[in-house]
Amino acid sequence: MKKIKQLIIIFFLFLFHSNDALTENSDELYQKIDLFSEVLEKIKQDYVEDVDQAEVMDAAINGVLRSLDPYSAYMSQKMLDNMEAETKGAFGGLGIEVGMEAGVVKVISPIDDTPAFRAGVKAGDYIVRINNIQVQGKSLMEAVNLMRGPAGTPIEITIRRKGKKKAIVLEIVREIIQVKSVRAKVIDNNIGYLRLTSFNENSGQQLKNKIDEFKANNEIDRFILDLRNNPGGLLSQAIKISDFFLDDGEIVSTRGRNKRENQKWFAKKGDRIDGKPLIVLINYGSASASEIVAGALKDHKRAILIGENSYGKGSVQSVIPLKNKGAIRLTISKYYLPSGKSISEVGVIPDFEVGEETTKEEVIRERDEGKSDNQLNFAIKLFNG
Repeated sequence: MKKIKQLIIIFFLFLFHSNDALTENSDELYQKIDLFSEVLEKIKQDYVEDVDQAEVMDAAINGVLRSLDPYSAYMSQKMLDNMEAETKGAFGGLGIEVGMEAGVVKVISPIDDTPAFRAGVKAGDYIVRINNIQVQGKSLMEAVNLMRGPAGTPIEITIRRKGKKKAIVLEIVREIIQVKSVRAKVIDNNIGYLRLTSFNENSGQQLKNKIDEFKANNEIDRFILDLRNNPGGLLSQAIKISDFFLDDGEIVSTRGRNKRENQKWFAKKGDRIDGKPLIVLINYGSASASEIVAGALKDHKRAILIGENSYGKGSVQSVIPLKNKGAIRLTISKYYLPSGKSISEVGVIPDFEVGEETTKEEVIRERDEGKSDNQLNFAIKLFNG
């Protein structure tokens, strides 16, 4: 018991290393340490099965991080190794960006043309079971690891969807997820449509190339930037892509507890589409970097936003290595739009709120006519006046 208590004291002293915190709340803190060590001892003595004390401490660390926000978490060495293997293509996945809400895994966005997207997974779905394993109570990283696996292997997920009384069970086969971040096409001979699915290292250059191709076509005099179901990615790419459509002004700022996290980024002169009309499409699956771009263009009145309120993921996480070769994913700052508003838990509100679907009969009719995309159709109609 004494040894456990000493370890717990060291653990909490590490978490609350500020001298001010110790002097102001030292009595209360040590009472909590006594309580925590007592609980651990009761578990060790009376729990129905033997418990690995090291695993309990890992769970305690993860519990502290998860109490901060849905995006902070503890990652063991095995979790980090799995992430590295997936990056190298040794593991497959479903193609969804997920977060946590009230202890449940929530789909931020399915990625275009991935197994999850083709199976019908939607932004806002709650994943409650993975291969008959209850997800509630597990960390986000634990749930993600359950969904990872070799390409070609099946996985069964059970989801809950708003408006649906019954749970939806989907069997999906994992694939190596290779995302093409930019797609483009010409609509009605004069609209340049740009679909951006993620913000990776090459997204800015890919988008620039497509814009240049459109500019060579003298008939294109208006543009649509589609950020729906784009879960985000690199901040640097969000800044670069916002700058494509702005001549000056602030793009985004970050503010954190440490002064080094307080930064601002500004647009440089040179609107790549020469001030031509621009519409941006967003929905509940537009998160993080997508919200930065959409919010900056809205605040500067450079674009009209159409669709649904975005996700509201306005925080910055850093992966910080630990001595045990694991790491913690920790929120270190938040994003703020040029207006000074935070994106966190609020998102970006469109100028025109247009749902993905209307009534069931209208959806069937529009699909029969080849016009199933309400939001895109609204944007085209708005351009056509």
